[in-house]
Amino acid sequence: MRALEWILVVFVLAATLPPIAGVYQFLLAGLHRFHRDPLQLTGRPPRVAVVVPAWNEAAVILRTIEYLLALDYPGEALRVYVVDDASTDATPEIVGNLVRTHPGIVHHLRRARGGEGKAHTINYGLREISADGWYEAIMVIDADVIFTSSSLRLMTRHLAHPDVGAVTAYIKEGSAPKNYLNRFIAFEYATAQAGARRAQNMLGAQACLAGGAQLIRRESLEAIGGQIDTSTLAEDTVTTFRIQLAGQRVVFEPYAIVWAEEPREVVALWKQRLRWGRGNVQVTLRFRSVWFHRASAKRLGGISFALIWFSVTLMPVFMVTASASLIGLFLLNATFSVHVFRALWFVNQVSYLFVTLSSFSVDPAMARVCWREGIAFPGLISVAIIVWAAVPGVRLAASTPELLFVYAWMSCSMVAAYLAKQLSEWSPARRLIAPLIYVVGYGPLLCAMTAVAYKKELQGAEMRWEKTEKIGAVGEIA
Repeated sequence: MRALEWILVVFVLAATLPPIAGVYQFLLAGLHRFHRDPLQLTGRPPRVAVVVPAWNEAAVILRTIEYLLALDYPGEALRVYVVDDASTDATPEIVGNLVRTHPGIVHHLRRARGGEGKAHTINYGLREISADGWYEAIMVIDADVIFTSSSLRLMTRHLAHPDVGAVTAYIKEGSAPKNYLNRFIAFEYATAQAGARRAQNMLGAQACLAGGAQLIRRESLEAIGGQIDTSTLAEDTVTTFRIQLAGQRVVFEPYAIVWAEEPREVVALWKQRLRWGRGNVQVTLRFRSVWFHRASAKRLGGISFALIWFSVTLMPVFMVTASASLIGLFLLNATFSVHVFRALWFVNQVSYLFVTLSSFSVDPAMARVCWREGIAFPGLISVAIIVWAAVPGVRLAASTPELLFVYAWMSCSMVAAYLAKQLSEWSPARRLIAPLIYVVGYGPLLCAMTAVAYKKELQGAEMRWEKTEKIGAVGEIA
């Protein structure tokens, strides 16, 4: 019986890995400020061909291209190729007008038949321009993103390093006005990009080129076949891994800000993140020879990178096993289970405070707008448990029903988040969704999406690249 108890303890303590990974990342991110790149914004900028895959983007495409043309970048070193995936709205007319207004700079590449997805659309554009010896780097972007004036210069300067194969930017949630979901996403991006990608710079291994801003050296793209992967739902992550496995570095430029419009409703967010989640599962399996193989996979195969990767992709597993193991310990030895619970939640307390405050410090502008969502990110119930378990003198009785609720909540929060998503599809309940997400937690909602992604992948469900609806809601950019 004692052996079984300690096995359960191991499963509970395994759930400390994600919060430990969060603290570790922000410790590394804090060191990033001392990781100065000696390159300055001098010298001849490389010639960049911007590839913009577009399907029915009439609401956003004009503004996106106008901001590209207004970049602080030499006009003779920039060309924009809109790859039109057989759009049926006004996209062709809008782009056609831009081609006539900016001849030789804006180009319209139209597919006769579309509907295959973003990766196929990008590849169509790459095939069309590959014979041209003009460009030195490709920038793949989304049709709705807004590049700030200096962003491209800040990114391309890294290509002066011959071992840098690709550069990505800091994608920020830019919807105006922001609703509650946009503010949660803004805080998430500060954590997952501004913090995590700085840490990955320090490790020398990047997990993913942001889909909305992928700058790739021409030689690096050609070294991996000159095409984007079409066999997964995570073509940007596959590209990132392949470039690094080919011996080139991928770099995050935190001061290159790119604004994006993100979903305003849970249903739209669910579709987007289900695609991302399935893509991460596919990448995990496809690159299984990378994990923990430092000799062959270099820094991608390091323990630190694996800790960061699996703390995200296995989060639902950690949550369920921790809850089940605590309940099992309660049935075997209730008093002992309290001590194990305190150890787990001590780590959660430290991580919650450190990661939340670090996210605020890494992006103060975001913090001023989204501080409530940062505090409520794990859900107000989880925040209450953190406080309850931390208050000195609080006695956790080994026989109280409250204790069993607390033990079960780590996994039940995902179920509650899933139910909130289901309710969001029922019109009479839509006003309840925002308060429910605050109470249940945006973090558990992300975990529920990942759990459903597991299910879809195990079922072999059809891989559909569902477009996120955009309405041009990005605010004025300074």
